[in-house]
Amino acid sequence: MAADLLGPAEIRELAARLGVNPTKKLGQNFVHDPNTVRRIVTAAGLTPDDVALEVGPGLGSLTLALLPAAAHVHAVEIDPVLAGALPETAAGHAGPEAGRLTVHRADALRITATELADPPPTTLVANLPYNVAVPVVLHLLAELPTLRHGLVMVQKEVADRLVAGPGSKVYGIPSVKLAWYARSRAAGRVPPNVFWPVPNVDSGLVAFTRREPPRDDVARQAVFAVVDAAFAQRRKTLRAALAGWAGGPDRAAAALTAAGVDPGARGESLTVEQFAAIAASAPSAGSAAQ
Repeated sequence: MAADLLGPAEIRELAARLGVNPTKKLGQNFVHDPNTVRRIVTAAGLTPDDVALEVGPGLGSLTLALLPAAAHVHAVEIDPVLAGALPETAAGHAGPEAGRLTVHRADALRITATELADPPPTTLVANLPYNVAVPVVLHLLAELPTLRHGLVMVQKEVADRLVAGPGSKVYGIPSVKLAWYARSRAAGRVPPNVFWPVPNVDSGLVAFTRREPPRDDVARQAVFAVVDAAFAQRRKTLRAALAGWAGGPDRAAAALTAAGVDPGARGESLTVEQFAAIAASAPSAGSAAQ
């Protein structure tokens, strides 16, 4: 059964009834275009046995489109008013499929696998608040090994960073850390006029598919420490940028050479596999992967 989706009039009426005024603090921009949420669900490639995780469901626009497409939907909402209203909205618009919804009043940056265990999510499909999009995606991929794939809508500039490859001007920490967990690709642009309030930027869709980490002989945290150090001073050579991490420029150069990386290179030219090789070449490397 197709859910009765929310249009602009329904969104504004529901917000008025709840006394909700979208806030920049929570990054709230509500989608009010049914065609956009249908497009997101289609692009997410859900199968009937997928368990969807939605972060920041807001008034429920995307939630209603997810319920017929997934076996279950976990909706994580930090706003207590919105979290409290979502089950009633689902019951009024999704019919019996509203029973597939579990609402968690929680901060997505702190939610745990234990809280989302029944049943465990297999896909992340969300219109993410702009101000926390990257840390939310990285936290959920780290916390939820059951997440196999996903599609997120984020600010276009953030989308470009997430999917960038080595050598790109916008390649950086988010690009490398997402690549540790998953293969990603740009999945389309979303114009501002499908949101209320209308943001002053375009949004972008990012699709990802989980993969095995590039190496199993070095911990993720060790690799991410190298990434953070390399991009903290991205204009410097890696020999200089990693000096603090390695205990001096000569030790950094030795680790880089052992990893097969030119000490004169810069972080923006390296793949996630190369960052992992550098971490594995450090004197303290070799801890179990996490």
